[in-house]
Amino acid sequence: MKNNKIKTFVTLLAVSTSLMASGNGENRGKGTGSNTTLPVSIQAAIEAPTSTLSQALTNTLAYMGNEERLAYDVYNELYAQWGSRQFTNIASKSEYKHITAVQALVKKYKLNDDINFTNVDLPALGYKDTNIKEMEAGTYDISKIQRLYDDLISQGSGSEIDALKVGCIVEVVDVNDLDAYISLAKEDNATDIITVFDFLRKGSYNHYWAFDKGLKNKGENKGCCAVGQEYCHPEYPKKGEGKGQGKKHRHGGKAHKGRGRGHGPHRR
Repeated sequence: MKNNKIKTFVTLLAVSTSLMASGNGENRGKGTGSNTTLPVSIQAAIEAPTSTLSQALTNTLAYMGNEERLAYDVYNELYAQWGSRQFTNIASKSEYKHITAVQALVKKYKLNDDINFTNVDLPALGYKDTNIKEMEAGTYDISKIQRLYDDLISQGSGSEIDALKVGCIVEVVDVNDLDAYISLAKEDNATDIITVFDFLRKGSYNHYWAFDKGLKNKGENKGCCAVGQEYCHPEYPKKGEGKGQGKKHRHGGKAHKGRGRGHGPHRR
């Protein structure tokens, strides 16, 4: 009987230790638990043989690394201001993984912020091997991203509705850039980057609809379309609509031309 009690105590201690480790380990983000486990297909793409990258395609890794960090930082800041669950859920469950995936590509190609990326025009941050929770929020090494972050935080600080609209803007900006960069990767036949960037884009589609729903729940019946025509995308695929929907996505109108190289947010 005594031995059984000892075994039970040891088992409970092991479970308790495991739970503490999962709650306080390297997978935690800023202010909320985050899961860095990537889908098997994405991890396989990262571990696949390297592709030959043009300078333009190399620069997309720096840009998307900054842009995914921007989404993570903006959503954490707006959650702190307004408490909307969309922000913390997307930051901890998706954007954290997106940053992890792009960072893994940077490591794969042994790239350095201040050497290999010609579009890094601010003091290089050197975040190739830095844990995400140790990265300085709101600070970037590409000036377009820095300006975008500052503008978005300013726009989202007016009200909770304004904050949710910022979420729509971030995701449309992300999709536009990824559309351009996936096309560039296809030109170089960089299948690993295509796979990872498509993963990021599918996440942006889901996030867009989460913010659209959040706005409608707050009484903004037009959802993301209330931000303006440029950010109104009923053609974005919704989760569960079937495989391959993202590939069928088309942008219409002149407003989307040339938006893959970075741009400012909607201005009120």
